[in-house]
Amino acid sequence: MTPGYVDYDKLWKLVKSKGIKNKTELIPMANISTNVLAKLNKGEFISMDSMQKICIALNCDVGDICVMNDVQKDPEQEIAEK
Repeated sequence: MTPGYVDYDKLWKLVKSKGIKNKTELIPMANISTNVLAKLNKGEFISMDSMQKICIALNCDVGDICVMNDVQKDPEQEIAEK
């Protein structure tokens, strides 16, 4: 997992457990765009609106579908903050 990214492994396990055979089925089910699905596959951040749509569609909570990875600060940014 890349620093600063989101781990959606819990989402894919939940999708599979609900009998959803293909990730693309999540698009109409949760009314999300193909771009959101692409971001999920890359472990990128998505909007809270999209997150809510997915949670409603899967009847779950945000913590059930993702884990935040530690965000590492740029060393130059840390120096500037001191």
